[in-house]
Amino acid sequence: MEDNNPPPTKPRVVCCIGDIHGYITKLQNLWSNLESCINPSDFETALVIFLGDYCDRGPETSKVLDFLIALPSKYPKQSHVFLCGNHDFAFGAFLGVLPSPPDGSEFCETWKEYEMNEEREGWYKGESFENMHLQGRRWAGNHTVKFNAVKGIDYKGSIYDAAPTFESYGVPHGSADLMKAVPKEHKKFLANLVWIHEEDDVTIKTEEGIKRCKLIAVHAGLEKNKPVEQQIKTLKAKDTRIPKVAPLSGRKDVWEIPQELTKTPTIIVSGHHAKLHIEGLRLVIDQGGGFEDQPVAAIVLPSLEIVRDTDRLVK
Repeated sequence: MEDNNPPPTKPRVVCCIGDIHGYITKLQNLWSNLESCINPSDFETALVIFLGDYCDRGPETSKVLDFLIALPSKYPKQSHVFLCGNHDFAFGAFLGVLPSPPDGSEFCETWKEYEMNEEREGWYKGESFENMHLQGRRWAGNHTVKFNAVKGIDYKGSIYDAAPTFESYGVPHGSADLMKAVPKEHKKFLANLVWIHEEDDVTIKTEEGIKRCKLIAVHAGLEKNKPVEQQIKTLKAKDTRIPKVAPLSGRKDVWEIPQELTKTPTIIVSGHHAKLHIEGLRLVIDQGGGFEDQPVAAIVLPSLEIVRDTDRLVK
């Protein structure tokens, strides 16, 4: 008797790559390790989601963006998603590539709520600052407190540690010359970053076996006390009226999966938090946190395998 049931389709491999923060060698080594440990045909057609924060802290942001921009032509059968991190948002804000506020307001409106911090954070006051989003001014500023007590290291220029990004383009920190030094393709890349990405059918290994889930990728997470649909709508619209976009920059407020998403199995994957944390369907993949001595990590679905740039894989 003929079996008319088609064979089950093999789950698509999904790679979620944590914050890179200007470390080109770490990115190259991680990519090589992913290529080595994933079946070639699976890797060739993988969905690769970069979780944001490509710039700052590390020394070679410019080369990191060159690498990422080249991926779609080098791996044409893969799908690539480039999320916007809070550092990338601020970089784009300084360069003037963010979309205008949807209500026609000026970017300077975003300063008001946080003006009490302007002197301490040393906000940028150079060329084109008059109508620059709050985060662009903070990003290019000169922090008056030089030591970051939370991290136990000195700030690199601004509260965002942006000085190495300026230097990777050959200009000193806080210089308006960066606006001309950053090539058009890098500006386009930053302008096109998505604030959120959704997938309807992703497979993941769980204690109960293989599950098919929805997946939401967002740099920091979703706020637990706001309606999810409202958040998704705001993020998809890239609403730049908001001075601080919590799903890109929040901490405790975006750590957990919102209660309403627990009714339908939904993976939420993020970077941002300087932690590697896997709890049920909440995946936080940022082992490096931009620290020089920490690895950049990725998670591979459905297996939940963690791959790092420091892994020594036998080919």
